[in-house]
Amino acid sequence: MITQIIQNVILGIIQGLTEFLPVSSSGHLNIAEHLMGMSDGGVFLDVMLHIGTLAAVLIFYHKLIWRLIKAFFLLIKDIFTGKFKWSKMDGDRNLIFMLIIGLIPLFLLFVPIPEIAPGVEKVKDLADLFKESRFFIVTGFSLLVTSLLLFIGIQCNKRQTGKHFQKDAQSNYDGNGRTRYGVLDAITVGIGQLFAALFPGLSRSGTTLAVGEMRGINKQAALDYTFILGIPSIIAAAVLEVKDVPKSSLNTESIIAVLCGVVAAAVVGYFAIKLFKWLLKTDRMIIFVIYTAIVGLMVVGVSVYELVTDTVVKFI
Repeated sequence: MITQIIQNVILGIIQGLTEFLPVSSSGHLNIAEHLMGMSDGGVFLDVMLHIGTLAAVLIFYHKLIWRLIKAFFLLIKDIFTGKFKWSKMDGDRNLIFMLIIGLIPLFLLFVPIPEIAPGVEKVKDLADLFKESRFFIVTGFSLLVTSLLLFIGIQCNKRQTGKHFQKDAQSNYDGNGRTRYGVLDAITVGIGQLFAALFPGLSRSGTTLAVGEMRGINKQAALDYTFILGIPSIIAAAVLEVKDVPKSSLNTESIIAVLCGVVAAAVVGYFAIKLFKWLLKTDRMIIFVIYTAIVGLMVVGVSVYELVTDTVVKFI
C-alpha cells in the first residue's frame, strides 16, 4: 500500500503541476507511468486526479467564476425579456459566450471513425491509443510541438506589446493586445484544445494560450480564458471516465492511496496556477519552451532506443 501511495502522490504532483503549466499533464503522466512500469494509472485514479486539479482552479478563480455565474443568469433574463444586445455586452457576458463557443470543437471528439484498432471507434478513442506504450514516441513529438507553439506565442506577444490600437467597446485593445475574445478567436482556441485532448504531450494550457497570443489576445487575458475554459473540459473528462470505473478498484486501501494523490494534485495545482501567471507576467515563458523541447527530445530518444532494442526502459 505504501508503494501505491507513493506512486499516486507522484502522479498527483505531476498532474497538479502539468495540468496548468504549459508542459502537458497527459504527456507527463504517460511518461511517469511508462517509466514506473505502470501500464495504466487506473480510471478511478485518473478521474480523481482531474477532480483534484478542478478544485485548484475553482479555488483560485472563485471570484471570477461566481461573477460569471451571476452574469449568466442575468443574461438569460435579458434574453427572455428582449433586453439583450450583442453589441452592448460587457466583459463578463462576452466571456460567457466565448467560453461556450470555445467548447464547441470538442464535440468532434464523439464523431465516429473507422475502427483502426480494437476499441477505437470515435475520435476521442485515439487519445487512449496514443497513450499505449508502443506509441510512446507520439508523446515526445507532441512535446516538441508544444515547445514550438509556445515559442511562436512568445514572438506574437512581443509584436503586440507597445502597439497603439484604437480602443473600442467590442475589442478593448490595450498596449499588449486585445483583452476580449471574438468568435473566430474562440473557435480557433477550441480547435487547439481539441488537438491537445488527442495527443499526450500536446499541452492544453500551452496550446490555447499560444493560439490566443497568435490571434493578438493580451497574454494575461489569454491565460485567464485558458484556465476558465479548462473547467468544463476537466468536468467532462471526469464524467466520461467515471462510468468506466471498475467496482473492484473501490476498496479501502486504493481509496486512501487515491485520496493522497488528489490532495497532492489540488495543492500543487493551486500553486502551479500562481507560478504560471507570475512567469507569464515577467516574460519568463522561454523556460517552458526549453523544458518541453528537452523532455520531448529525451522521450523521442528513449522511444527510438526501445524500438531498436525491443526493450522497455523502467526506473522503478
